[in-house]
Amino acid sequence: MASPASRATPESTSRRERRVREVHDRIVSAAMERFSVEGVESVKIDEICAAADIAQKTFFNHFPTKQHLVREIAEGFVHDLLGILEAARREGGTTAQQLERFFALVATEVERAGPMQRSLALEVIRLVHDDDTNVEKSRQVYGAFGALLRDGVRAGDTTTAYPVPVLSEIVVGVFNTLMLNWLGIEDYPFRARATAMARFLAGALRARKGLVAPARRRVSGGS
Repeated sequence: MASPASRATPESTSRRERRVREVHDRIVSAAMERFSVEGVESVKIDEICAAADIAQKTFFNHFPTKQHLVREIAEGFVHDLLGILEAARREGGTTAQQLERFFALVATEVERAGPMQRSLALEVIRLVHDDDTNVEKSRQVYGAFGALLRDGVRAGDTTTAYPVPVLSEIVVGVFNTLMLNWLGIEDYPFRARATAMARFLAGALRARKGLVAPARRRVSGGS
């Protein structure tokens, strides 16, 4: 007699996979809702299970610990950010136009999220700050901005006075400042600041004739 596993059809396997995915997504959605209201550290796993209408055993089938769940939410934030940047690039235009479009799209998402999402984002960033996967997330973000800037250099609208990695650090630094101010300052005028910062970057990154990279200083040893 064939075992149940051997009798499984592609259709039944697909149904099981969909059910597993649905439960997984329900856990994440329930957790984000609870985290937004009560804070990440305050919410217990059994509260997430109750909100998702699952047993604790089901939770642990999907996430070994609550930290793994928080990590997935953080990775989702990075994924969304990279998606916004890609959407800004798809419409084309100069590097300055793409950056301004990116900051405007982020502002729209922030306004849509509201204060509860801000509280969640702050706690998630705090909890995953020392996580080993944070290095990979940072690499993805820097890489995405670096690709945009390299396109600008090739198109001739972005300065070549400094290497692209340096320009990427400047852009990410400005963006991080914007986000940290939003997370830490009540009633922060996000869209106005986003617009101003994007325009600052547009001016700072613009290619200028006759501007060359500064020569490296030679450090002489003491005698």
